[in-house]
Amino acid sequence: MTDAVDTEESPFATLRGYLALERDVLVLSVAMFAFSLGYQGTNQYMAEYLFVLGAGPVVVGLFGSLGSLISAVYPYPGGVISDRIGSRRALTLFGLLSALGFAMWAFAGVFGLVVTPAVALGPVSVPELAFPVGIFLGLFLVQCWKSFGLGATFAIVKQSVEPRQLATGFAATETVRRLAFLLGPLLVTAALTVFTFEVGFRVVLAVAAVVAALGTLAQHLLYDASEDTIGKSSEGLGTVVGNLRAMPSQLPPLLLGDTLVRFANGMVYVFFVVVVSDYLGVGVTLPLVGELSPQAFFGILLAVEMAVALLSMVPVSRLTARVGLKPVVALGFAVYAVFPVLLISAPGDAIQVAGLTVPPSAVLLVLFAFSGLRFAGLPAHKALIVGPAARDTGGRVTGSYYLVRNIVTVPAAAVGGVLYAISPAVAFTTASVVGVVGVLLFLVVGEDFDAVRG
Repeated sequence: MTDAVDTEESPFATLRGYLALERDVLVLSVAMFAFSLGYQGTNQYMAEYLFVLGAGPVVVGLFGSLGSLISAVYPYPGGVISDRIGSRRALTLFGLLSALGFAMWAFAGVFGLVVTPAVALGPVSVPELAFPVGIFLGLFLVQCWKSFGLGATFAIVKQSVEPRQLATGFAATETVRRLAFLLGPLLVTAALTVFTFEVGFRVVLAVAAVVAALGTLAQHLLYDASEDTIGKSSEGLGTVVGNLRAMPSQLPPLLLGDTLVRFANGMVYVFFVVVVSDYLGVGVTLPLVGELSPQAFFGILLAVEMAVALLSMVPVSRLTARVGLKPVVALGFAVYAVFPVLLISAPGDAIQVAGLTVPPSAVLLVLFAFSGLRFAGLPAHKALIVGPAARDTGGRVTGSYYLVRNIVTVPAAAVGGVLYAISPAVAFTTASVVGVVGVLLFLVVGEDFDAVRG
């Protein structure tokens, strides 16, 4: 009895037990680990990389919006392709393209810089903009596994577990993926303690390309396609309107709140590294390691964020069996919403708290630990999306949901870039206001999925 209790209280023991029973989820998790290691180790540093290559905040915002546009366009055809040809072949194709994209980012300097002239459109003046071509072209490829493969990854979990275990199923894959999210930034931090930012980050990008290729190979060789379910009714992109109309009743209210929260996050997410590195300029000195630059310290902050996410994700997902999915999803939304204004309000110098001197690095560590709680709601969020869907339609339901959400949030980063150019405080405060509105709307009109309750 004691062993059973101990096992049940350990998220990693739960993860091991779950993956031991589900081979397909294990293989999916291995691939998720590989791609997330590369993606998370690079994606949140892209704004700083763009600045080094000569871009400004408006171009960084446009880069973020292009990423959102790709995320909006890719998931639906990716879900259709997955339902049509099966998850194994679809994910292998998407993985190879992503590996090529990381390599293109590593050698972005080869493609040069395109500078647009400053123009005046009546009373509006558009400044000179510098676009690193290799970064923008590589983004189309890097996003393939993450966005094209979204429907396939959802469908694999959907066909492997019972409805009331969906949140736990997604927690298993998310835990493995977030473990990579923890290690990726630490690897960047290690690289930046040896090299300058530009050289170190290029090394990280090259390693990400190799890891993505190895993950694709492992996924292709180990995935058991005999249990792969292939839908028979997919008719291509022309069915998107019908899929949206047939969306389960739980999804439109969720989609409304989720879209506003993600719009808010999209406005400022790409600028997190710039706020820590340039706006606040906070580094840290660690025992044995020595002094870390603000860019290197940002990797530590991301690792702390992911450590909290790993420790909270599985235990919180278990609560859905008692309280339902909605409260857990709302918790994650709320953290998303308030974090931007908390971050931009953080001190750049030491402060006095109860007579003690608290360095700014400690304040940021607490803030990013709090931010990790937003991931606790992700398994429940995914379960609330795919749970009501009929079998063999999980890829298309997921793709349709993300198609709508990501189309609406496409302008978010561009809007954030313009506001950031005016004032970082304006951009981050506006983002939190939009996010809080999304949380309140979800609390008022959101529905639950009763099948998760015991």
